[in-house]
Amino acid sequence: MKKIVPPFTKESAKQKVQLAEDAWNSKNPEKVSMAYSIDSQWRNRDHFFTGRNKIVQFLSDKWKNEQHYKLKKYLWSFTDNRISVRFEYEWQEANTGQWKRTHGNEHWEFDKEGLMRIRDMSANDIDIEENERKFN
Repeated sequence: MKKIVPPFTKESAKQKVQLAEDAWNSKNPEKVSMAYSIDSQWRNRDHFFTGRNKIVQFLSDKWKNEQHYKLKKYLWSFTDNRISVRFEYEWQEANTGQWKRTHGNEHWEFDKEGLMRIRDMSANDIDIEENERKFN
């Protein structure tokens, strides 16, 4: 597959979003981290960190707690080297068994190689019942 690099078109932005969704649904931290620059800067809620090693560590911890994780991303907007998405995902809390749905937004900035150098994420969680799941 051809590498998707800026400047983005509507079609290439949609492809980039789908690739991100697919990678995150793999729940493979190493695979996910390869879409980010070596010195990628992240804000994930109240967590701020830099670099692929920190990304792998963060995602490993995340998916230990967030069981049965299933994500859907939606393209919101794009410019030359930036993409914004709306997302929602569902998961079951490992220690309590409570099902959750998380809603949020991400803003991405890419380098000329098509690697994400900035990821800024905001989200909210709501408790749901298992029979309320959208993403089985």
